[in-house]
Amino acid sequence: MARLLLILALVATAFWVYTIVDCAVQPAARHRGVSKPAWMVIVIVLPVLGGILWFVIGRGRAGRPLLRRAPDDDPEFLGGLSARARADQDERIRRLEEELAQLDSEADDPRDTPPTPGPHTDGPGGKPGTDDDGRGQRGAVG
Repeated sequence: MARLLLILALVATAFWVYTIVDCAVQPAARHRGVSKPAWMVIVIVLPVLGGILWFVIGRGRAGRPLLRRAPDDDPEFLGGLSARARADQDERIRRLEEELAQLDSEADDPRDTPPTPGPHTDGPGGKPGTDDDGRGQRGAVG
């Protein structure tokens, strides 16, 4: 009878250690019922009963694998985008287009272009904007 109790104690101790390790390494998202620290306390304080409760109640099933997705591939994220966020983005685009149009119109403003010299007669031939050589170059020696 002593051998049977010794073997049961050894099995109970191995089960208890396995339960503690299993509870500790599981992600918090897979714990059901109470939080992860509470399960750790239950498993440590109630060695065999805590382990049985952990495997029956507390340990969540793997069920579907946890996939990490990029936000633009995740339907939950895309569904969470509100119309307000889209409206804000549309408003920002509209304001940027207005600023671009304003900058384009400022570049076409005639007040920003340097004045061109008007017609004048400097040369002996009387041609406007030319010197004596008739090539339109002032002060050039030909």
